Amino acid sequence: MQKAIQEIIEFNKERDWDQFHSPENLAKSICIEAGELLECFQWNSSYDKEAVCEELADVVNYCIVMADRLQVDLEEIVLKKLEKNRQKYPVEKAKGNSKKYNEL
Repeated sequence: MQKAIQEIIEFNKERDWDQFHSPENLAKSICIEAGELLECFQWNSSYDKEAVCEELADVVNYCIVMADRLQVDLEEIVLKKLEKNRQKYPVEKAKGNSKKYNEL
């Protein structure tokens, strides 16, 4: 994943787009792209896998740019959050259950 991260950062630098990438603008862009991803499933459960992958890539790209802008290690924050989720959703309570942690 490190190669992809470096490529995305370089892509934006080459185009001088960092000036537009405030955390606020990036958060908006993530939501907009997530909406476009959701749109792929709007009317039924069938979907165009290529379109879904393109929208998913857009969401991930903006998340990578935001992590870079915030100067955080994406892998580190994802693993830290995963550990919190392990505590909130222990296997013995959460396995096969879709309830929120405070309802387990």
